[in-house]
Amino acid sequence: MRMPFAQPEDYTPAFAPPAEPSERALWFVFRRTDILVPAAPQAPALPRAAHPSALGLEVAQIQYLGLLGGEHCYAAEVPAAAAPPQGWAFQGLRSLFSLFDEATLALAGRAVQIIDWNRSHRYCGACAAPTVLKTTERSRECPACGIVFYPRLAPVVMCLVRRERSILLARSPRFPQSTFSALAGFVEPGETLEQCVAREVMEEVAIGVKNLRYFASQPWPFPHSMMIAFHAEYAAGEIRVDGVEIAEARWFSIDELPTLPGKISISRRLIESALLELQKSA
Repeated sequence: MRMPFAQPEDYTPAFAPPAEPSERALWFVFRRTDILVPAAPQAPALPRAAHPSALGLEVAQIQYLGLLGGEHCYAAEVPAAAAPPQGWAFQGLRSLFSLFDEATLALAGRAVQIIDWNRSHRYCGACAAPTVLKTTERSRECPACGIVFYPRLAPVVMCLVRRERSILLARSPRFPQSTFSALAGFVEPGETLEQCVAREVMEEVAIGVKNLRYFASQPWPFPHSMMIAFHAEYAAGEIRVDGVEIAEARWFSIDELPTLPGKISISRRLIESALLELQKSA
């Protein structure tokens, strides 16, 4: 099973750019988190050029990404006030989910995270000295105190709890009133993934779980997350939401489900896999 935002099979990551720029290089150009695409992207394309200056753009930073299908790929950032070239527009990456092919979407997710990391780590968090890009790996190093800063990645566990022929779904205060999803939360220092699942489910809905079973993982660039999904069985407790992370939680029969997250998310695939298993066991 392939997850959106996962590294494409024909992609070779790299951080050292070629000596000679390619006139056909593929550019992921960002203005903060918005990406440059044609103004009317029925089938969105990305700029191909030796450098964004060919489009009249002045860039704040450039990061080499590697090869996609044999083509050199770069990420670039323009100033926050930059206007798009004629015929182009900056659009949020989320709005292009259904329009980009999987390989382009995956590399765009990688690109926006690398751009954000490089922008936010120009100075050392320990001594405030300017950091420099290392030439042997993708990292920034403080020449004053030697600390090395790598691109950020935050592990997040997700858990779908099952009780007989019902599944436990919850609604975040950020979700529309009718949309429910599996429970999720960030892993804390010193925790195993299994310990994090048990803690998050207990904290958010006061339910104990057992028999955890790994499902799949998904890179998620909003922002810098690695989603790690599990199935689990109900062990004990009655639902009591925390009122902060969770606004509402309920057991749903497989025959009476609420609105579910979009198909691009691992939560939707996790739920669908549980429904398929329950249907087969009927």
